[in-house]
Amino acid sequence: MVAKSYFHRGGNQPLLGKTISQQFSEVAAAFPDHEAVVSIPQQRRVTYRELADEIDLLAKGLVAAGFSKGDRVGVWSTNNLEWILMQMATARVGIVLVNINPAYRTRELAYALQCSEVQGIFIIPSFRDSNYIGMLTELLPELKSRPCDLASPLGNPDFPFLRNVVVYDPQQPMQTARPAQGFAVWSDIIEAGRAISDAQLEAVTDSLDCDDPINIQYTSGTTGFPKAVVLSHLNILNDAYFSALAMHFTENDRLCVPVPFYHCFGMVLANLLCLSVGACIVIPAEHFNPLSVLKAVDQEKCTALHGVPTMFIAELDHPEFKQYDVSSLRTGIMAGATCPPALMMRVMGELNCREILIGYGQTEAAPLSHLTEIDDSLERRTETVGRNLPHQEVKVINVENGATVPLGQPGEVCFRGYNLMRGYYGNEEATREAIDPQGWLHSGDIGVMDEEGYVRITGRIKEMIIRGGENIYPREIEEFLYSNDKIQQVAVFGVPDAFYGEEVVAWVQLHPGEEMTEDELKTFCQGQLTHFKIPKVIRFVDNFPMTVTGKLQKFKMRDLEVEKEKQEQEESTNAVT
Repeated sequence: MVAKSYFHRGGNQPLLGKTISQQFSEVAAAFPDHEAVVSIPQQRRVTYRELADEIDLLAKGLVAAGFSKGDRVGVWSTNNLEWILMQMATARVGIVLVNINPAYRTRELAYALQCSEVQGIFIIPSFRDSNYIGMLTELLPELKSRPCDLASPLGNPDFPFLRNVVVYDPQQPMQTARPAQGFAVWSDIIEAGRAISDAQLEAVTDSLDCDDPINIQYTSGTTGFPKAVVLSHLNILNDAYFSALAMHFTENDRLCVPVPFYHCFGMVLANLLCLSVGACIVIPAEHFNPLSVLKAVDQEKCTALHGVPTMFIAELDHPEFKQYDVSSLRTGIMAGATCPPALMMRVMGELNCREILIGYGQTEAAPLSHLTEIDDSLERRTETVGRNLPHQEVKVINVENGATVPLGQPGEVCFRGYNLMRGYYGNEEATREAIDPQGWLHSGDIGVMDEEGYVRITGRIKEMIIRGGENIYPREIEEFLYSNDKIQQVAVFGVPDAFYGEEVVAWVQLHPGEEMTEDELKTFCQGQLTHFKIPKVIRFVDNFPMTVTGKLQKFKMRDLEVEKEKQEQEESTNAVT
């Protein structure tokens, strides 16, 4: 009988049948005086006792502002202590936290608010060249004539669910000055919460269940705009907790977190991972900066460091790298893109992360399904994504007929277990497409499984591009480019890139008689698409490779681009020599 590519992993430790708040309460009681969060850019340090108190104040404020179990509240911000407070306070009272990418522009923000029917949103004033207050005011002109309070309705027909907008400055969150008309401020929420008693707060928390939805993360399929992934307490708490166990994490560990909180990597595998076992979260900067990471590791004696491959490369190659002591490092998770074995060796050696683990999964899986282990062989730690976490199942199937393939044969990797999403918010059809009737989530990735359950990812069915750990979906970019009157047809795809893993390429066919330059099209994208979605390479073409039925053959376009890049490099080399 042929052995099939199926692996179910049990565990010595049972699943946590708790809410996030229950687990955090136990941890905070066990380690009240341990540091919970160190935010270097804010120059703030809070212990678990202090963090628990601040979470409760904010949770009471959310209740006083009229939010209740199942309501959806967004946070649009870079990494800061208040983001963590929002994450834990919403979990305390059963509010679904909606994570919004800080790089979003007005068009993308509008979609995110509408898709998940957001009822309240907390924002920082601005980030880099993004004026958050200005963009939100553009979407909600009613703010200009609205009182700055928590009770007055907005009344915008495009956002009928949205009723509260709150702005806070991470450098002075308790300020009472109004940065703009119509916005409430953080202190308004805290002051409102003083009317809620401890008994009222506990009553709300006691009514929650571990299967309740608690978070919405945005992701996409191969078509259309991002979908709102609904995750429960059970999903993300256990994924975080079992990842912490795999890292041998305890209350004595300190994790440097350069990955963004809005992403599952930051929110679940960093923040919640630490808070589930009593470890300390170290925020090196509000957004990724390799020098800030090195300083934080040295200054705070961090024992762990997370990141996508490009982050580790930027840290290792920083000209000041050798000026900082990274000897305290031991472990961490590298995920978000394929890790070259050579980079893995550098991270283990030069960064001293000798127990670094490789993670694999997707947002719909909360997000981790596979993780290497500390005692795995070097080969398995550099060439596979490990085995599935405890209490999860994985199988590899034939893409054509769905049959489980024999061990060692490639096929689509599928997941099943406690970690699978509740579904896409308001999109049952897409949910059914992602999760089959037997409860298997289809990853869209091609992999090979060995006899011990270790999986090696070899390719993708999906068109998704992964650039520096960011998931980019061609259809979203294509639909935007089609809004340019000069464009007749467009195809967006990814090509290999030594630094980012992949880069975005667009083949564009203009309407007859039209002219356009590459710079003109990139300018058209600026301010409308997040910077990493703007195509790096734009190729104006007269036609596309197609099937006999008229379908675009992106794989042929990709091959042509790779070959062209190779030729250009050879010509450049020859010219030098």
